Amino acid sequence: MIKKIFFWVLGIAVLIQFIRPDFKNPKVDETLALHADAKVMGILKTSCYDCHSNETKYPWYHNLAPVSWVMSSHINDGRKALDFSNWANIDAEVKLKRLKRAKQLVNNELMPKSEYLLMHKDAGLDKDAKETLDAFFDLQMKELYSL
Repeated sequence: MIKKIFFWVLGIAVLIQFIRPDFKNPKVDETLALHADAKVMGILKTSCYDCHSNETKYPWYHNLAPVSWVMSSHINDGRKALDFSNWANIDAEVKLKRLKRAKQLVNNELMPKSEYLLMHKDAGLDKDAKETLDAFFDLQMKELYSL
């Protein structure tokens, strides 16, 4: 009986590998992408870009279902919430709301997501990185308020 269950589970595990999300990054138009100073961009690229841009670097395990399904969902949700690759196309009011939300999430240590940090230890935000992002978000919001 145990052997039969094992083979059923193994068969299902193999079959689900054929249900694959699309992991192609859309092309980045540099004229639409976010441009900031090197320090800010370094933090964003290390801690945010895998989910909040079209420059996702996929790890080896993105090919394994059901992990691939979860990753695809997180990346799609992240890009919908705030897409640094499409920065210039985001409406000013929407951008303002998203920046306020990003500031809250970073300051409350809800971003980057804890499950992301499990496999990306370098993506954690120390005090200096949080302060840098906080200042960047404030500057962006100030510029938006002046429009």
